[in-house]
Parts: sequence; C-alpha cells; structure tokens
Amino acid sequence: MARTLVPIDPAIFAELCSRIDAGTASRDDRKAATKHLLALLVQKAPGNSVEVRIPPFAAVQCIAGARHTRGTPPAVVEMDADTWIALGRGMITWSEARLSASGERSDLSPWLPLS
Repeated sequence: MARTLVPIDPAIFAELCSRIDAGTASRDDRKAATKHLLALLVQKAPGNSVEVRIPPFAAVQCIAGARHTRGTPPAVVEMDADTWIALGRGMITWSEARLSASGERSDLSPWLPLS
C-alpha cells in the first residue's frame, strides 16, 4: 500500500525553493518539493477521482468524485516535476503549463497555487 505524503516544514520548503530558483537544486530537492506540493493538494482536495502523476517522484489521488479501484482512473494528470513545482508555487498558471490531462475533473486550477 502506498504511503501517505505529508507536507514538510514551511521553512524547509522555502530553502528548497531558494535552491530551485537559484538553479542549484539537487534531484532530492526537487523530489522533496514535488512530494510536499502533492501532499498539500491532497489536503486541499481530498478524494479519489483524479490521479496526479509526477514521474519519477510520486503519484496521488485527489478530488472528490467517483472512486476507482483497479486500472487507470477516470481522470489522470501527468507532468514533470519542474512544471508541477512551478504550478504549485503559482509561478505559472494551469493554461501555461505543459502537461497531459484527461478525464472529468482533470483541471486542477481551482486548487492552485498550493503554497
């Protein structure tokens, strides 16, 4: 069973963002920022109708609606970590992001930005 993601301390996230903005972030920094923002999304929009995938770091289910238990969920959103971090921080908008989104409820813009 997948582990539940938990947001990190805001001061630690701020440090990660400083390194990301400076272009000195490590893979671990990007992974931690990705998981932090996914944890915030799940808190803000709990549910199981949309799967948000940020390979290779994590995937979560969120947004209330029809629950799926097997196979591909009815709605899937997938993007790279840099796009997700920029969206979560409000540095780009949903319409500016390069991502793949399909299915009902796959527009995450009502819940963004997260931090």
